[in-house]
Amino acid sequence: MPLTETLARVDADLAAGRVPLARRRPRGLLSSFPHDLTLRRRLAGVYRLYGEPAEAGRWMYLEEDRGAGETAAFEARYASPGRRMKALAWHGPETEAATAFAREQPASERAACAVERGHPVAWDEPASCGDAVEEEREAPWGPLTAGGVLAGAGCLVAALVFLAIWVNGLIALFG
Repeated sequence: MPLTETLARVDADLAAGRVPLARRRPRGLLSSFPHDLTLRRRLAGVYRLYGEPAEAGRWMYLEEDRGAGETAAFEARYASPGRRMKALAWHGPETEAATAFAREQPASERAACAVERGHPVAWDEPASCGDAVEEEREAPWGPLTAGGVLAGAGCLVAALVFLAIWVNGLIALFG
């Protein structure tokens, strides 16, 4: 589907109150049109409707008229240059950007990631800066809580009771 037609559908979705669908359409197009600033701006607008300043800042990051609060929220959520590189969903050389500011932003993120990693990084090779992303992942679970321990103990007791009933049934059947 052409870009202009999809953006028209986004407008229609927003007018009809279908905000989740309006968000999915431009997100799907970003892999095909990573350098289109209009598409990024439209996606930022949709995230503003959701009340998500970090995501709005993410998609306005390449725009000179971006909001300081949204930019700060984006930079706080994606704290390292490697995470910001991944979040920006940019592909190819920075020279393909439409404006000088939009060329400078991805270039500065790539340079910062290269300094952080100690080796050159590239937009089209996520593994070149991927270690920075892996290091900052949160643990899959948090600290133990009383409720979590009780829930785990309850599951263990239920499993043992089930096993005992099953063994008792086998003994009664063959005994």
